[in-house]
Amino acid sequence: MSNDADLLKQVTVVLVTFHSAHCLPALDNLLAHCPHVVISDNGSTDGTPGQARASWPQATVLEHGRNLGFGAANNRAIAVAKTPFVFLVNPDCEVTPDGLRELVRAAQAMPDAAIVAPQLEGTPGKPDVNYRWPSTAWASRGPGADGPACVGFVVGAAMLFRLSRFEGIGFFDERFFLYYEDDDLCLRLFQNGRPIVVWPGVAAVHRARGSVKGKTPWKSEYLRGYHHAQSKLIYTAKHRSHEQARRQRWSVLLGTTVALPLRAIAWSPRLLARMAGRWMGLVQWRQRD
Repeated sequence: MSNDADLLKQVTVVLVTFHSAHCLPALDNLLAHCPHVVISDNGSTDGTPGQARASWPQATVLEHGRNLGFGAANNRAIAVAKTPFVFLVNPDCEVTPDGLRELVRAAQAMPDAAIVAPQLEGTPGKPDVNYRWPSTAWASRGPGADGPACVGFVVGAAMLFRLSRFEGIGFFDERFFLYYEDDDLCLRLFQNGRPIVVWPGVAAVHRARGSVKGKTPWKSEYLRGYHHAQSKLIYTAKHRSHEQARRQRWSVLLGTTVALPLRAIAWSPRLLARMAGRWMGLVQWRQRD
């Protein structure tokens, strides 16, 4: 039993929050057992920081006062961690204490691995494919993993980092405000021979897009579309070429411009808001080195 407790002492659990108070009760099953917790709050106005402090007195709560973006908020939390491992988990992602212990055991047995990630499930017992090879290398194919496997990418909703394996590479590129920051980080690890391992024996239930519950859902969808478009172009320019990013921008902009009136006729406010955000993200994108 003491060995199990020692495993959780080796890891800092990092949670980036943004209007995420509704998610916190479900996280107590994990965080109540973890001695090292950092909540990195991106300017929530729903009481998230106060609720986190009341729920987990051992937690360090970083209040940024504004939305720094997903990668930047994670970077701030990682910077204060003093354990060899950091477990990044989204507020809408549920992992058991035993699941986290198993991930730490796996990481201890594989000292070369930079990331060990659980199997994501959209609902309990229904696995999602949250891993693949880098899209810049070759297309993934074949069935999902039924045992531990080296991969080139894992979804950033739940990832265990061995911090020493990031030396010389760094963590998240803060040019990515939202989306593609995990693609970029995994690709840099892959290119530098730092293994990424998916561990299907541990499941994490991921209720995708459930971490934000604000008063303006249309605005949230607009911003999703905006930042997805911007981040996609930043990623293409960084890992392919500036010319390809420019071609991609004009191609997607044309398609979105044609599709916007059709979406308005079909009238789905959520999808229309996201598409409008994508259009504006494409229009306002400026090439940067």
